[in-house]
Amino acid sequence: MTLVEVSRQLCRDVDALSFAEPVAFVYNPLTYAREPHEAYLRRFGNGPKETVLLGMNPGPWGMAQTGVPFGDVGFVRDWLGISNPVARPETEHPKRPVLGFDSKRSEVSGSRLWGWAKERYREPEVFFAKFFVINYCPLAFLEATGRNRTPDKLPIRERRLLEEACDRALAASIAELQPERVIGVGVWAKKRAERVLGETGIPIGVMLHPSPASPKANRGWAPQAEADLRREGVDL
Repeated sequence: MTLVEVSRQLCRDVDALSFAEPVAFVYNPLTYAREPHEAYLRRFGNGPKETVLLGMNPGPWGMAQTGVPFGDVGFVRDWLGISNPVARPETEHPKRPVLGFDSKRSEVSGSRLWGWAKERYREPEVFFAKFFVINYCPLAFLEATGRNRTPDKLPIRERRLLEEACDRALAASIAELQPERVIGVGVWAKKRAERVLGETGIPIGVMLHPSPASPKANRGWAPQAEADLRREGVDL
């Protein structure tokens, strides 16, 4: 399966799921931001890759706006050169509107990750000759307050059904990309990769997540991330 085919199948699979309180809103950018998402896959996802970086799920100001993993609006538009039209979810939290590339909010995790890639590799084609970035789960979950709820905090039954769909998509994506290694951006992503890919023999590692909620990441994320990547055998 191509990455676009994997994405469309995953979209159908997760659209069939339902989530109860405290989840009040579910955003699926594979639907309303399909155009920029698939532009990203087609332009930069041609394998094989040396290293796949695996994130958790969309942030409300990143992939939820642009359809690109860790997709800070400024970096996706100005560095990756992607600015396709973005529609709107059927229901939106008033505090978390989807404005696509008109959004003025920055996603800190995304600005750190793509900012590092730009600083080190200058041109996206150089970065993507070595790397590709994907998310394990395509959905963003919001509570009634607007608080982001990550997939690991879902009830067991909901989480298991979601993981079944995401596991299939991850396995298919890695089969297409044929990487030398997979690096979880954060421990949770590493554990999902180990569960799905453990029998393939692909080395699986971990790097520090760029989230501003991490005190460690706030003390200079990029140098620590590079140290993690080198420890995992990545030739920067």
